[in-house]
Amino acid sequence: MTSTHDVFNQPSPLADYNLYTNNRPLRDALAFHLPGRDEARSIEQGQRWGSQEWQTHARLANTHPPRLLSHDRFGRRIDQVEFHPSYHALMSEAVGAGLHGTPWSLGAGAHIERAAAFMQFTELEPSILCPISMTYAVTPALRSNAAVFGDWFGKLASTAYDPRLVPFADKPGLTMGMGMTEKQGGSDVRANTTRAVIAENTPWGVRAELTGHKWFFSAPMCDAFLVLAQEEGGLSCFFLPRVLPDGSLNAIRIQRLKDKLGNHANASSEVEFHAASAWRVGDVGRGVAQILEMGTLTRLDCALGTAGLMRQALSLALNHTAQRSAFGKRLIEQPLMKNVLADMALESEAATALALRLARAIDRQDDPFEALMRRVLTPVAKFWICKRGSMLAQEAMECLGGNGYVEEAGEGVMARIYREMPLNSIWEGAGNIMALDLLRALRGGGKAGSVAEALAAELAPARGAHAAFDRFADALPTRIDGASDEIEARRLAQDVALAVQASLLRRHAPDFVFEAFCRSRLGGEGGQAFGTLPGTVAFDALIARAMPT
Repeated sequence: MTSTHDVFNQPSPLADYNLYTNNRPLRDALAFHLPGRDEARSIEQGQRWGSQEWQTHARLANTHPPRLLSHDRFGRRIDQVEFHPSYHALMSEAVGAGLHGTPWSLGAGAHIERAAAFMQFTELEPSILCPISMTYAVTPALRSNAAVFGDWFGKLASTAYDPRLVPFADKPGLTMGMGMTEKQGGSDVRANTTRAVIAENTPWGVRAELTGHKWFFSAPMCDAFLVLAQEEGGLSCFFLPRVLPDGSLNAIRIQRLKDKLGNHANASSEVEFHAASAWRVGDVGRGVAQILEMGTLTRLDCALGTAGLMRQALSLALNHTAQRSAFGKRLIEQPLMKNVLADMALESEAATALALRLARAIDRQDDPFEALMRRVLTPVAKFWICKRGSMLAQEAMECLGGNGYVEEAGEGVMARIYREMPLNSIWEGAGNIMALDLLRALRGGGKAGSVAEALAAELAPARGAHAAFDRFADALPTRIDGASDEIEARRLAQDVALAVQASLLRRHAPDFVFEAFCRSRLGGEGGQAFGTLPGTVAFDALIARAMPT
């Protein structure tokens, strides 16, 4: 055959580069929160996870999704899920990096370090981080059953990954999940109908037999789960292992795996319990509060994960536009494209800043000020970062044009990112749940005054640096003190997020970043779509700061 054309003006893939060394916003935020930290481990992780090898594992794990094996070939019920080898490679890598329960066994700064690594690993869009996140989040809640915690915590914090379905005592490392929602209730978990019948007292405390179902039961191959069930005294939290201490399989029946928009590598399932053995965690009737200790921490990971995906989507857009030419110039040199890219860079940096700030609040568990900020920033960060993430992913895809929309043999990572973004917004409480949770934080226990004072202290370092910021911050205390109208809760969550983001950018970003953010997000000079920054911001500097290579 004769050649019909040469292929040119197509960009080289973004691969085999360091995710960390060129992520200036992340490095500056980390230097602020952990001054003098050793960057060696982050640099090594950035090089590994930016490689073609790990990009391929992420692609294969998503291209070859998990498969339910309900019975063996002899007709025996086995309720197992089969994964592609790349899924196990990614899980082993994440566990080995301590992205799950390890920080709870370490000292100060461990949760911030883990947050940074979690964001970098998310840039692969591996779709395996659900069990990693749940294993990280379970520790505070599990402490309420001292016997179970004593037997399990060491292996939940272990950096050894073991996917075998065997008793916990025979494994070097363990993972955990959770199951809250049912068909009839969704987010209204108090409507759950799963029943718990108390059976006996054991060395692990009260054992119950659970009968019922869960409509969303992610990562069903975890070693155990926290679940909610109704007992005589109300809705309680229970510890539900997959394999019982005697080596027999618990009566957890996987009905099917969900066919989802994205997150294809992760198994999400529907299950039924047939008098399944479970052990109470916490007090009778306090199940929601108990399991939300876990849910609150997974909300951190929704913010971190979205910030990581935003960074990768931006990096892909920058990589493409820096190499592709149209109308006589590289796309990155076209004025309007500059505005789009700079605006996305600003959003990505603000998301990174807010997510890491929440991680610091979690890291400082015994600090009263940080406890207050943790209660407020958890719903705020999850709400705002996840909302903006989906918008940014769509805009970044548009920068690639048709190439961004196409998935050729699963290599279209931008399409995977676009499908993954809504999950973090929905999982562990959608937007309305987060906004209402902020109102509860402001109303609860007469804390409105102290919350306003805490936010004022958080915003104080940026006072006087920009008139738009001062006007915006001046209006918040009155709105917080009077926070009672649910119909305005989303607007309040948005504005608290914006104010905190601006304050953080003032502290650990260059002045041109802070200036552009205040003018466009707080001062009314930006529009509602990306690419509407005022024409006098430092476009070239914003883009240069964000370049991935």
